[in-house]
Amino acid sequence: MSYKIAVASSDGANIDLTFGEAFEFTVYEAEGTDYKVLEKRKYELPDNAVPRTNTICSDKASCRDDCGNGRGCSGAVFPKVEIISDCRCVVCKKIGYKVQKQLEKLAIISFDIDCTVEEALNKITVYIQKTDTHRSLRGIAKA
Repeated sequence: MSYKIAVASSDGANIDLTFGEAFEFTVYEAEGTDYKVLEKRKYELPDNAVPRTNTICSDKASCRDDCGNGRGCSGAVFPKVEIISDCRCVVCKKIGYKVQKQLEKLAIISFDIDCTVEEALNKITVYIQKTDTHRSLRGIAKA
């Protein structure tokens, strides 16, 4: 069965963007250990947006410093997470705690790593294939 992997990369070759820095995700479709580029998804800032570290407030008046996003305080999904909500996992250089929690609620696996896109996708597809087939993960770093 195929699944989608969202990757944050500025050049398409290296995973070099944090979740907060990424305003475009390359979505790969993977099946087994094979993968291919499916599409690019952009997040457009609303006109009245206030950029924050890992979130975007669409209403300046509702922003609270303790949570970084007025909508996030109510338990709503961060807007940037919504555009990758159909992906099985997301790969970024770094992913903040609040975003990780939002991803977990949607059953999206988050990987924060600093390597090439090819290296990450090779390891992630092997990992997912082994967990889906209930095989041992020993030696996965060599795969």
